[in-house]
Amino acid sequence: MADAARKRDQEQEGPARRVLRSTRVAGSVPPELDRVIHERVRLGIVSALAVNPTLTFNELKRVLGTTDGNLSVHARKLEDAGYVTCDKSFAGRVPRTEYALTDAGREALESYLGHMEALIDAVRTG
Repeated sequence: MADAARKRDQEQEGPARRVLRSTRVAGSVPPELDRVIHERVRLGIVSALAVNPTLTFNELKRVLGTTDGNLSVHARKLEDAGYVTCDKSFAGRVPRTEYALTDAGREALESYLGHMEALIDAVRTG
């Protein structure tokens, strides 16, 4: 009886759920989206830093079209996760905050992109 219910549930599940189930390895938990990167502004920060060695706070703010407070909060979450570094200095009397992507941040982005590609492929091939 349980097998019939499980089969029915699998037939009714969507492609995204199937890809999560199909990526299990020997009973392990399926990979989940990295919630730190998944948020739009944080994904934008990590993506921008993936193609630029460093960006200043003002450059990121301009690229992402966000406010000082919003960028600051999201950058701090990435910094706390070890995905970006933040270097604060002064150019004369003007404060300068510069961000760079860490190796862990690059690996997290690659993993996130791989997961998203698998989901997209599963939806397209249904």
